[in-house]
Amino acid sequence: MANFSTNEFRSGLKVMLDGDPCSILENEFVKPGKGQAFNRVRLRNLKTGRVWERTFKSGETLEGADVVDRSMEYLYSDGEFWYFMEPDTFEQHQADAKAMGDSYLWVKEQDSCEVTLYNGTPLSVAPANFVELEIVETDPGLKGDTAQGGSKPARLSTGAVVKVPLFITTGEVVRVDTRTGEYQNRASKS
Repeated sequence: MANFSTNEFRSGLKVMLDGDPCSILENEFVKPGKGQAFNRVRLRNLKTGRVWERTFKSGETLEGADVVDRSMEYLYSDGEFWYFMEPDTFEQHQADAKAMGDSYLWVKEQDSCEVTLYNGTPLSVAPANFVELEIVETDPGLKGDTAQGGSKPARLSTGAVVKVPLFITTGEVVRVDTRTGEYQNRASKS
C-alpha cells in the first residue's frame, strides 16, 4: 500500500494509524516562527468511530489504508448479520451490528447502500441520503392541517420513528433524510 507524506494529507484520505484504518477529517499545516513546521491532524478511527488529534512533523509519512467504498444492494437480515451484494460480481458480504450502527433503521430490501470494506470485510454501512419508507403506525390524520401545523410521531416499516405533520396517515410513503432522521415530504406512490 502507498505511503502518504504530510503534504499529501487531505480530508477523506484513508490511512493506517496505530494498526487501525482512519479517515482524515481535518488537516492544518502549522509553520511556527521558530522551529520545524508540523501538521495538526484530526482523524476518525473507522473501526471504533473515535476521533483522534495528532501532530506530525513535516515530511512524516503514514501508510495508506486498504479501505474501499462500494455501492451494494441490501439483501436481508437474519437478526445477527445484514447481508449485502455487489451488483457487478454478485459477491455477498455480511455486516455485523457494529458495522451497521444505526443504518439498519433506514434500509429496506433492494436498497442501495455505500459499504466501506477493510480487507474485504464491511467496516461501515451508509444508507442513501434520502429514503422512501411506508408509515406502519401513527395517530389518525386530520384534514385541513398543513405542514406547519404541528407534528406527531410515526413508526416506519423499518422500525424507525420520525416526526411527521398531522395530516400524514398510516400507509402513506414518506421521504426521510437519513443523515438527520427528519421527515422531508410525501413520496409519490408508484
